[in-house]
Amino acid sequence: MTRRSPIDEIERAFDRMSRELAAVGDEFEPTLRRGPNVDVATRDSEVVVVVDLPGFDVEDIDVSLVDRDLTITAERDETVEVGDDETTFHRRERRQRSVQRRVQLPEEVVDDETTATYENGVLTVTLATPDHDDVDGTTIEVN
Repeated sequence: MTRRSPIDEIERAFDRMSRELAAVGDEFEPTLRRGPNVDVATRDSEVVVVVDLPGFDVEDIDVSLVDRDLTITAERDETVEVGDDETTFHRRERRQRSVQRRVQLPEEVVDDETTATYENGVLTVTLATPDHDDVDGTTIEVN
């Protein structure tokens, strides 16, 4: 007779709960995420990341790359004032708008061959991937 380990039972229960919670999280993730929308694609020898950042100026945007993690941060102050010099303000609004997204890239990239452009509220980051054809490998003969 085989004895069942309580530890194994607990581990299986945690694995099952993790899978079920991940499935629920995937279903609700777009509504829970507060960051900007991001598209990540690979083509030829580059990874292209496109981020929607409407309403920001190019000076408001910071892009950083550490290993395979690309972080996009945009921050600006919004001020709405109604009236002129002779007006006594009864309502004056100020707020700060900040968004951030961290994206793990699907493959390694060459840091110093990265470019970013921002046009009409869309940030496009193009990251070159290493040319693996330049690597001399070892041929292994099969007998």
